[in-house]
Amino acid sequence: MAKTKVVVVDDSALVRSILTEIINRQPDMECIGAAADPLAAREMIRNLNPDVITLDVEMPKMDGLDFLSRLMRLRPMPVVMVSTLTERGAEVTLKALELGAIDFVAKPKIGVADGIRQLAQDITDKIRVASKAHIRRHHAPAPAAAPGEAPVAPKPVTVANIGRLSTEKIIFIGASTGGTEATKDVLVNLPPDSPAVVITQHMPPGFTKSYAARLDGLCKIRVKEAQDGERILPGHGYIAPGGMHLSVERSGANYIARVQDGEPVNRHKPSVEVLFNSAARVVGPNALGIMLTGMGADGARAMKVMKDAGAYNFVQDEATCVVFGMPREAINAGAADEILPLGQIAPRLIERLRSTAGFSTNRV
Repeated sequence: MAKTKVVVVDDSALVRSILTEIINRQPDMECIGAAADPLAAREMIRNLNPDVITLDVEMPKMDGLDFLSRLMRLRPMPVVMVSTLTERGAEVTLKALELGAIDFVAKPKIGVADGIRQLAQDITDKIRVASKAHIRRHHAPAPAAAPGEAPVAPKPVTVANIGRLSTEKIIFIGASTGGTEATKDVLVNLPPDSPAVVITQHMPPGFTKSYAARLDGLCKIRVKEAQDGERILPGHGYIAPGGMHLSVERSGANYIARVQDGEPVNRHKPSVEVLFNSAARVVGPNALGIMLTGMGADGARAMKVMKDAGAYNFVQDEATCVVFGMPREAINAGAADEILPLGQIAPRLIERLRSTAGFSTNRV
């Protein structure tokens, strides 16, 4: 079996050495080059034709994001970002995922060498997933405003209100690899009177707050990191905090968020399984489930439990997934009511909500 060829790009000689060592210990992958900056990396990629690259964010000669943006326009390939666990690191990493990076690993600020070695399994797992991911060419961004001119804001998506909808309904979303952008694509197309949306995206601690803030600036609904015990309200989205499980409970006439520590489920914390099981148990036929791109099977069995409890479920199709693992497992479990391209999920969801609210499904 051919080995996955990896090029490591990092300005730290120590990090390059450790990543090379970790990769070369794997029977199915090989580090074929290590570059200290993007300019050296460009030559290595051209000459060595790797399957995957790991890319640091902050480097000399060219910023990692600038390099990633050019790479994904000119020679799209799987990239795993190696970012620092800081607020700025989180924001830059989310931008990298927007530009087309498959996934990221957060290296600690202190004790980097030991920290990276402890992440060896995570790093190599993400390289394996990246090597099989669906890669799409990213187009050049809109030109920047000239000096002294105000930046041009992106054109907002126009979505008509749903109207007369029961406040009992809740939308549940599960996602992993590739899911930060897929979830965004669903949420930006929801109107401000959407039912509440509760989301488990596989992310480590330190990143979900920045992710929620980014979504809040893009969406018509309000988006935030979930807090234990808070009411779940229509027109709001709630992101599971990294490293904590999120579920929904009932308190009198209200739904509330339950954010708890605990053992990983399906190797994940937060786990989609935990969220979707609570949807089946607490929300039943008023739940709508969405399974987006991701590796593994987290949430698939619980999504079938949701369907058995009367929920209606949408699953992203293979062609538009970065990784088809979680959607495939949900389909195989018999959990899907509709299997759709990513761009059709929000419109079909809204159409179904309108039909259950007493509207004609073709009402605008």
